Amino acid sequence: MTLCGDFVNLHPVTSTPDSNSDDTAAFEPVEIIPGALDSGLILLCDHASNALPREYGSLGLPAEQFARHIAWDIGAAAVTRALSARFGAPAVLSRFSRLLIDPNRGVDDPTLVMKLSDGAIVPGNINVDGAELDRRRERFWRPYREKAADLIRAMIAAGKPPAILSIHSFTPVWRGVARPWEVGLLWDSDPRLAQGLLEGLEGALTSPVGDNEPYDGALVGDTLYDLGTARGLAHVIVEFRQDLIDAEAGALHWAGVVGDALAPVLMQPDLHIIRHHPSRAGARVAIPTLRRTS
Repeated sequence: MTLCGDFVNLHPVTSTPDSNSDDTAAFEPVEIIPGALDSGLILLCDHASNALPREYGSLGLPAEQFARHIAWDIGAAAVTRALSARFGAPAVLSRFSRLLIDPNRGVDDPTLVMKLSDGAIVPGNINVDGAELDRRRERFWRPYREKAADLIRAMIAAGKPPAILSIHSFTPVWRGVARPWEVGLLWDSDPRLAQGLLEGLEGALTSPVGDNEPYDGALVGDTLYDLGTARGLAHVIVEFRQDLIDAEAGALHWAGVVGDALAPVLMQPDLHIIRHHPSRAGARVAIPTLRRTS
């Protein structure tokens, strides 16, 4: 097996905006966890960190806002690391808060830099102009996408196109409504990875598994549109309910649940064939559904 040692990032990941690097130039926006290029799996974590470069301060927000989902996907990084270790697979994690710029949005998406997020006004984003938006794209957004794309190309060149597993988390309650899912699978039009995972998870859980819930997995320009759909690679977003993975024990447990469901799916040869499916993103078509096991 060939290890992707060229992609190692040795900088520690900061967890709060108070402990960041001294300046933007020293702030590394991407973390790569090395793994086998022929593992057949790459893990992505778009919202792994709530950190900011020192020059951005706290974007004018109080510290407690950085513990909320508006700043990062709580627990997602821990699940990503556990799955990477289990499968010996490389992983790409952001090292900056989504409040700075959202790496899971298209390059021209109007929500790329949020001025208002779930009731919180972000003062440091209110007056962001075109020049500053370009600066954040080039310094943070683009390196994340490009590092992931480089690694995917290296894995394809190694002879085994990888399936892409993107790890996210969602709030237990949204706008006063409790969400019934413990885990959800978001996908566009390629069901290969989502279908196999659904079957494995439904066999292990008594709670419902979300099928394009709590969100739809088709979004123009998002990470998996760019890295998965456009490249014909099997892919899925796994969304975990945040209160289940906000502590280490929960994150490890749920990484185990998903890992057990994923292991047999990764053995399917069809998962590692480049096969293009037309995207639903931006199209007025019905959301497809996966086959339920019961």
